[in-house]
Amino acid sequence: MKKGLFALIALLMPIVTFAQEDMGLDQKIDQAFKPISDFISGIIFFEVFDGAPFVIILLVCSALFFTLYFGFPNIRFFGKAINVVRGKYDHVDHASSGDSKLAIDGDIKDTIADESKEGEVTHFQALATAVSGTVGNGNIAGVALAIALGGPGATFWMVVCGLLGMSSKFVECTLGVQYRDIGEDGTVYGGPMYYLSKGLKEKGFALLGKITAVLFAIFCIGGSFGGGNAAQSNQATIVLKELMGWDSTSAGAIIGVVLAILVGIIIIGGIKRIASVTEKVVPFMAVLYLAACLYIILTNFSLVDDAFSLIFREAFNPQAIGVGGVIGVLLVGFKRAAFSNEAGAGSASIAHSAVKTKYSASEGLVALLEPFIDTVVICTMTALVIIIYNFGGAFEYGGEGSVMIDGVAYEGAGITSKAFGQYIPYSNVFLTVAVVLFAVSTMISWSYYGLQSWKFLFGRGKAADLAYKFLFLGFVVIGAAASMDSIWGFSDAMIFAMVFPNMVGLFFLFPIVKKELSRYLSAIKGSKS
Repeated sequence: MKKGLFALIALLMPIVTFAQEDMGLDQKIDQAFKPISDFISGIIFFEVFDGAPFVIILLVCSALFFTLYFGFPNIRFFGKAINVVRGKYDHVDHASSGDSKLAIDGDIKDTIADESKEGEVTHFQALATAVSGTVGNGNIAGVALAIALGGPGATFWMVVCGLLGMSSKFVECTLGVQYRDIGEDGTVYGGPMYYLSKGLKEKGFALLGKITAVLFAIFCIGGSFGGGNAAQSNQATIVLKELMGWDSTSAGAIIGVVLAILVGIIIIGGIKRIASVTEKVVPFMAVLYLAACLYIILTNFSLVDDAFSLIFREAFNPQAIGVGGVIGVLLVGFKRAAFSNEAGAGSASIAHSAVKTKYSASEGLVALLEPFIDTVVICTMTALVIIIYNFGGAFEYGGEGSVMIDGVAYEGAGITSKAFGQYIPYSNVFLTVAVVLFAVSTMISWSYYGLQSWKFLFGRGKAADLAYKFLFLGFVVIGAAASMDSIWGFSDAMIFAMVFPNMVGLFFLFPIVKKELSRYLSAIKGSKS
């Protein structure tokens, strides 16, 4: 570990030195990165009608299909999902069926007895790790961006997307456990790469499975560099620079180096260390952030009904300038919600695959809680705070995403910080700490997602491991130095690119999920009799 840390510092020190010598480093990094971001965004978000990107339509329609096909699992199994996390059904996992039939690639079919011993983390740890990958600056900066662009109505469509996304998350995380792979050393490897390659081979589409698995792995690596990394360090840098009053054109790069060293120390430990960190940090920071939101909402309780009225009215009759009507505000809401909770992108199934269970559907039920926690609860709280704050006419909705408050331009987390500052003394310090904690927890979780994809492509050796981690940490610095528009454009594109190959797997394999759900529910019922 010490050797790896020294190597990281040695790699990043030239950047610090250059930052000190050249006061325009941040702008140079942004200038080099922006054409890449614009090019990738143009490919991924191709439009089919009325300005609607095909990937958004695919994501939402798929989530609606799974919601209907499984009979509204987001509602019916909500209580059962909480009980699984609580450990109420752990005794069902410990029973042995004696099934030792091997599936393709030597994995144990139906993830029965042996795999319950091979998992690396508990249900709660898997949920905490996955939530830390979704609950992040998408909830603070992303919500502010959505409201700045689409007005209050974007909040409504974010919640709709979050509720539907619960069903997609259930399907993909069930498959993640169902088709996971166990290394010789007991390490668990899972996610869309494996249910695409193994599941489609089982269905007789081996070539399609290999192609889509490779594509997903490539896009997931890009997603780990973008939305799971650069976008997080970008927002952490914005609030840190604002708090400290730094206006140096190299401050972003320097902050990025510090963040990269901090994240580098953590990610060397792998999923077990990530789980041990996130299961403590995520609940703490989520509760603290929600408590602050609740304080603001309750102290302005008389305005809450006005805020909800405005959200519903603006969802169908938007007044925000430049939003492009109902379709425009709907797309803004769906885009930010999908970025925040990643339902349909398949990323969370990588973390959930490491769980100790022999019933794959048990973890699918746990996973459906993520979009609810992330989007329905936390994003809505943030939106209410910003909308209540803006009843005083602080800024105008619509535009390019940044807003003018008291003659100063604010964007992303900066908008949320101003709203908090109106009601809580020294909240700029609190929100800065929250943003940095959210950013770090998201980055360490996404480093695991990206590393699993990297290993799928390049093997599981130490050299491949280190190569990925150094690249990942480099993007921490890029994200901190580049502009918000460039970083979020690239991040959105890479997260949504994962949807295309992932949906191939979900639509080929969703009958397997129904079978596994019935099997798990029967096991619970049998244990009670």
